[in-house]
Amino acid sequence: MRVVLAEDLYLLRDGLTLLLRSHGFDIAAAVDNGPDLLDALLTERPDVAVIDVRLPPTYTDEGLQAALAARREIPALPVLILSQHVEQLYARELLADGAGAIGYLLKDRVLNADQFIDAVRRVAAGGTAMDPEVIAKLLAPRKATAGRVASLTPREREVLAEMAEGRSNAAIGHKLFLSESAVGKHIASIFGKLDLAPSDDVNRRVLAVLAYLSE
Repeated sequence: MRVVLAEDLYLLRDGLTLLLRSHGFDIAAAVDNGPDLLDALLTERPDVAVIDVRLPPTYTDEGLQAALAARREIPALPVLILSQHVEQLYARELLADGAGAIGYLLKDRVLNADQFIDAVRRVAAGGTAMDPEVIAKLLAPRKATAGRVASLTPREREVLAEMAEGRSNAAIGHKLFLSESAVGKHIASIFGKLDLAPSDDVNRRVLAVLAYLSE
């Protein structure tokens, strides 16, 4: 499995490179700035990218912006973002397209090798790997939403679990032997039970998945 790694701190970048290689990953590129990252993503088209949010030259959000730009060219390119702190805006930007194959972990989680490698593999497989602190921050204005997951039917929970893996309605239907319209009806019911009303600035699919992951 080929990985593009972006981290400006040499020791951390080298450590992540060794860790990933020890678990069977091939490092297609290891870069330390935003422009080189975007070039590597578009050129190498890796199976997964592990990216620090803040990269040179400005140390703001070059890593995230490079990831978003690459996903516009390569839809659903698997991306695992690493951050020192929970940045709600960054997390929402990354989740906004609802395509799955994304992750957002605090750098502290990298200290747990098994947890980190599991997150990389999950994202590479098209799933979602969200740090518990990120989920808590994103759901803070909707604390009641997570509790409503218990009201879902077994079939609705199955559909929501597949959504959490980043699958489209068509893919969910194929996996669960449902028509695409039936999947759409289940998802509409899920949104209703979780009290996720339509909104211009909130992706209901993302919030439903976050509620599921926070159980």
